[in-house]
Amino acid sequence: MTSTRSTPLPTAPNQIELAIGGMTCASCAARIEKKLNRMEGVSATVNYATEKATVRYADDVTPDDLIATVQKTGYTAELPPPPNPAGAPAPAEPVDELRGLRTRLWASVALSVPVILLAMVPAWQFDYWQWLSLTLAAPVVVWGGLPFHRAALINLRHGAATMDTLVSVGTLAAFGWSLWALFLGDAGMPGMTHPFRFDITRSDGAGNIYLEAAAGVTVFILAGRYFEARSKRTAGAALRALLELGARDVAVLRAGVETRIPVDQLAVGDRFVVRPGEKIATDGVVDEGTSAVDASMLTGESVPVEVRPGDAVVGATVNAGGRLVVTATRVGADTQLAQMARLVEEAQSGKAAVQRLADRISGVFVPIVIALAVGTLGWWLGTGAGPTAAFTAAVAVLIIACPCALGLATPTALLVGTGRGAQLGVLIKGPEALENTRRVDTVVLDKTGTVTTGRMTLVDVLPDEGTDADELLRVAGALEAASEHPIARAVATGAAEVGALPPVTGFANVEGLGVSGAVEGREVLVGRLRLLRERGLVVPPGVERAATDAEAAGRTAVLAGWDGQARGVLAVADVVKPTSRDAVARLRDLGLRPVLLTGDNATVARAVAAEVGITEVIAEVLPADKVDVVARLQAEGRTVAMVGDGVNDAAALARADLGLAMGTGTDVAIEASDLTLVRDDLTAAVDAIRLARRTLGTIRGNLVWAFGYNVAALPLAAAGLLNPMIAGATMALSSVFVVANSLRLRRFRPTR
Repeated sequence: MTSTRSTPLPTAPNQIELAIGGMTCASCAARIEKKLNRMEGVSATVNYATEKATVRYADDVTPDDLIATVQKTGYTAELPPPPNPAGAPAPAEPVDELRGLRTRLWASVALSVPVILLAMVPAWQFDYWQWLSLTLAAPVVVWGGLPFHRAALINLRHGAATMDTLVSVGTLAAFGWSLWALFLGDAGMPGMTHPFRFDITRSDGAGNIYLEAAAGVTVFILAGRYFEARSKRTAGAALRALLELGARDVAVLRAGVETRIPVDQLAVGDRFVVRPGEKIATDGVVDEGTSAVDASMLTGESVPVEVRPGDAVVGATVNAGGRLVVTATRVGADTQLAQMARLVEEAQSGKAAVQRLADRISGVFVPIVIALAVGTLGWWLGTGAGPTAAFTAAVAVLIIACPCALGLATPTALLVGTGRGAQLGVLIKGPEALENTRRVDTVVLDKTGTVTTGRMTLVDVLPDEGTDADELLRVAGALEAASEHPIARAVATGAAEVGALPPVTGFANVEGLGVSGAVEGREVLVGRLRLLRERGLVVPPGVERAATDAEAAGRTAVLAGWDGQARGVLAVADVVKPTSRDAVARLRDLGLRPVLLTGDNATVARAVAAEVGITEVIAEVLPADKVDVVARLQAEGRTVAMVGDGVNDAAALARADLGLAMGTGTDVAIEASDLTLVRDDLTAAVDAIRLARRTLGTIRGNLVWAFGYNVAALPLAAAGLLNPMIAGATMALSSVFVVANSLRLRRFRPTR
């Protein structure tokens, strides 16, 4: 079976993630990626925002080869640290990577403010003020701008140019011009004044200095870099918070005695105790006790879930009620929490088509800008405007052109969007999923476990005339409690909620038809109409009519009888989830056409569809044929999203243009999907599509701003309408705008 989604080419067998150091803009990431992909048997993606390279490589390539290639490119690369061994002391607190940049920024600000004020206010320009400006500006340009100069030099040695090249050339040119004017021109004379202007005046430049531009541009760009770095950390906070949700230690039962051990020493099969208020240490199954579990931190669902022996529980959720004893079924990297974190991180390291376009543009942008700056310089000199005007316009072009906002447009929005999704129980596997949500027009909903609860539930008790409803339920429930059949369990559970059940003797199972036994001295039969008639019980017309009506409504009719007569009907059904009708309406509001797909009979399917407001129903479909249904809808020209939870949905999820798996479903369904919905609630699908579309819209808005900013500003700079300091400030602000726009995604609210 082939998928209509873009199928990846065969990949190399090994994969590794490298931590990349020294990147300062999107061009750096593009350059490293290009160098790695030139290696034989290597396929790499470098993400500027996460500062990581995800690399697939063949067996004849080693991680050391990959690191060496990155280092030859002028950057650093490190292998991920090995996992902390069980019992080992916790690693030291990570170093604050922003500290050095913060110190450099604030020192530069303190030195630059007097320089800029002196240049802006001619009344403050005392004799030899220019020499004080030089004294203050020199450390800013040389030491404050050192990261840019170092990166530009490294890239120059490798015959490349990046955004740092533009910043370094622009600031050093302004500083060098000022040195020439001070030492060899007229600018160093006592009494020299220098009016601050937004336009360019024509002169020979011998009396003009640009120390405020050199220092101001350095400060603005340092500030932009600092806020970018801090915002990237903020954007990734959701993932770090996800990883930190888990418990630190656990009380394990060993030979009946509680022993407290670190959670990373827990093994599959261990039984551990969870007291009220404690986090559940890992995924497992409840052995003893009943309680309510608060899963809001993982699923976003505010109502605690009741659990009892046999129910599965998820690590990092909180025991809000009684004492539980749980058997661990998954530990470490296999837990749902670890899988969620891995999915989020993989999504954040991917690239959407819009980002690949931005990367290609960034890769060729720098040489074009340098050529434009040289052309601007030549044109102004050729028109006789003088070297000052020519030089100022050229420097402004170099500075205004830095497309840092372009490089941040996609990664920051993707970081924030996927992080917010993880908080709300929506896991976006990759950026391609974002683009697919925009095109989808049809959503195919699996019935069982997606629209319905997936569990049989007693929905109605219909006694015959002269029979008490509670008595009918009590007697039938007592007999059904001895059976393991899902329908029997539904009746028994419903009866147990009404009151205590009497004992049963002589219990017997009649294969495929029902059960029999003695309850309080009466021989009781519970099952199909055929069973009661074969055993000679009279079925009154009212009971037969009630059974027929229940079957017509898509329910399963269970008859109960004793003393030679059928006493009534118990209607059992896989009930619709309380939120499904509202979710279907909201999917329609998003412009999607819902289709119900099920292997159940058409009567049941139509009843469920009518209850939730779906008009298009495809029923009695074999599991293997679900993928064909999706393919047929696609052949009709529809772009299809599929929501499912079972193994039999996996192929259809993979075939669909957009696959959404309920996180309570099977692992194979989750692996085959694009989006995983941790909440067992169809409104999570609405949230997933809304969030994905909002994230894609933010990316597109960022790109429009970044492209539009450069396209609009470059001609102004070349025309001499922006001086270098204003150009630097606006360039830095454009990056901050893009990051701030992306951070708005943190305010996304789920459907209620």
